[in-house]
Amino acid sequence: MIRFRRRREGKTNYKNRLALLKSGLPRLVVRHSLKNVIVQLVEYHEDGDKILFTCNSKQLAKLGWKGSKDNVPAAYLTGLLCKNKIKPGTKAILDVGNQTLTKGNVIYAALKGAKDAGLDISFSEDIVPSEERIAGKHIEDYAKIIKETEYYKKHFSRYLKQNVDPSNISKLFEEIKNKILAK
Repeated sequence: MIRFRRRREGKTNYKNRLALLKSGLPRLVVRHSLKNVIVQLVEYHEDGDKILFTCNSKQLAKLGWKGSKDNVPAAYLTGLLCKNKIKPGTKAILDVGNQTLTKGNVIYAALKGAKDAGLDISFSEDIVPSEERIAGKHIEDYAKIIKETEYYKKHFSRYLKQNVDPSNISKLFEEIKNKILAK
């Protein structure tokens, strides 16, 4: 027996997908790549999934975010960007595909952002990154530790090209968060 192409390629686990679809709820699809975080709300239809909305961490640049687009603060802000696209009372279930999950990772930060944006989705608070980590405090602390080394310029080169001091990233995070919430 020949398996489905997406199953052979390791892109889709149909057993997990079926369990998600049986819930009857739209799925909050969160995908994380090396340079980006994508958050989508997807409904199942027999003729193909229907994407209700998409938020991408690249959109943060329009609001003034000059930091990395693939870290925990950017993931949270991307989830929060969905604020204007979520209808009040919308329920959903998290769909992470074949991605490996660990406590406090980028996917859970995006989930927390979507929840704070108004999406009705249940999860355990234990899995979500701490408020300090979401705000980028861990980046600030690391930047302060290695600031006097040669590695600092190499590690934070993207921040420094944008004239962003990585030891003040939480201030930038709060600015962008307030812009999103003000919309």
